[in-house]
Amino acid sequence: MSEMIAKDRKFYSLNELRSAGYSQYKINQFVNSGILEKINKKTYENLEFSGDDSDYYYAYAYVPDGVICLMSAAVFYNLTTFRPDAIDVAIPRKAKVSTLPEWPSIRIHYYTDNRFEKGIQVIDNEGNKFRIYDIEKTVCDIIFYREDVGIEETKEILKKYLDSSTRDLNKLIRYAEELKCGDILKTYLEVLV
Repeated sequence: MSEMIAKDRKFYSLNELRSAGYSQYKINQFVNSGILEKINKKTYENLEFSGDDSDYYYAYAYVPDGVICLMSAAVFYNLTTFRPDAIDVAIPRKAKVSTLPEWPSIRIHYYTDNRFEKGIQVIDNEGNKFRIYDIEKTVCDIIFYREDVGIEETKEILKKYLDSSTRDLNKLIRYAEELKCGDILKTYLEVLV
């Protein structure tokens, strides 16, 4: 029975399982036999997953409309040596999250619509997906929330970004101006460059 569930996918939505032709009865059989575990109303975890695991997959499964942000995104882009104790996930201010896992810990950040919608990209690793802000949006958010993140961490992240061969300073400055942290970014750039 488990051969029908791909071992390289960590999570399946109820809609994906139904689109693949599984009835609710069959899905319940997968749950009862320990192949799938229902984690919320719309998502099932594949207990026979054998691929490379990532905490970011959990964030997408529990908060599908959320976006990996702040220090968790900085870690993804290798901009910091700091390791956060929770996965930082942004959601729109009016959004709600019904269920969060005990592990990994997910820290929710409420963003205004303008801040939330900019710079979202989807990382898809053989069907294992998560949403994350692009590197320039991540740096702008770190600068904007520098007092929560920490001044030393902010400097480290900006230095590593500036040393990157793939940086896009025009995009960074444009985001900073749109997200109301252009003056702060310019101050940091004057000191670091």
